[in-house]
Amino acid sequence: MTGKPMDVLSAEESWSLLSSMTLGRLVTCVDGYPEIFPVNFVVQNKTVLFRTAEYATKLFTVVMSAHVVFEADDHNVSEGWSVIVKGAAQMLHTGAEIEEAQRAQLLPWTAGSKPRYVRVHPSEISGRRFGFGSAVEDN
Repeated sequence: MTGKPMDVLSAEESWSLLSSMTLGRLVTCVDGYPEIFPVNFVVQNKTVLFRTAEYATKLFTVVMSAHVVFEADDHNVSEGWSVIVKGAAQMLHTGAEIEEAQRAQLLPWTAGSKPRYVRVHPSEISGRRFGFGSAVEDN
């Protein structure tokens, strides 16, 4: 931190921080209402990759609305950060796409079959780092 309460991160730093995490949130919109899903993920070739069950709600929402937002964050006692990826989600179908995804070794966290891979192709990435401290008094 530079002593400011918030710093804007570069795209490279945002990707680096995002790559250090394994749990994030997928945000979609169906019938005009936002839906949010926690997902374990990996970053592969500056895309976000996650797995889902065959008939999962998040798979349905991706098929219905390819435009998504993905967010991950972290913090410690003195600072925190948040990275947001806006882009298009694509369910992987071809053998080549699935083979590439399998090389990421993304294992499901929960029991049950998660045979479907979904990749978020970013149109935008943004990140912020926040310094924690006492509130500034307004005069």
